Amino acid sequence: MSRPRITIDTFARNSAERLDGPSTYFINKASRGNDEAKRDLAKLSTTRTLYIGNLSFYTTEEQIFELFSKAGSIARIIMGLDRIKGTPCGFCFVEYESHRDTLHALRYLQDSYLDERAISIDLDSGFVEGRQYGRGYFGGQIQDQDRSNDDPCRGGWGQRYYN
Repeated sequence: MSRPRITIDTFARNSAERLDGPSTYFINKASRGNDEAKRDLAKLSTTRTLYIGNLSFYTTEEQIFELFSKAGSIARIIMGLDRIKGTPCGFCFVEYESHRDTLHALRYLQDSYLDERAISIDLDSGFVEGRQYGRGYFGGQIQDQDRSNDDPCRGGWGQRYYN
């Protein structure tokens, strides 16, 4: 049996009503004509990986496991790390045993709170070694390096204000 062909239009048409489709980030990225982005978008129809953002720097792998295992069987959790210090920097990847469990988590855990923070969840095209490191200038996430306010739940001030 052949698989149905999934296109950008398929996702754009259906994801407005569904909670388990790709984010506008993936759809917009693929619509710009980048072949790699289009391949990543196609991978989302079978992915077993979620990107989890807006985590506190103090959230542990155990806390993530406790919350996300409610949606299904977890294969592994990859914590996002500051590439210079090796400390958590506010994101992670959760890989499930099945695509179905991945979609359950996306549907039912979106906008959940963990460590008093509303977390963001998005389908991910799949974890590749090296993606666990922050890409910001100071080693953490780009969004945190320019933050000028103190966010103790997130991890304090932005890195630019420490250096």
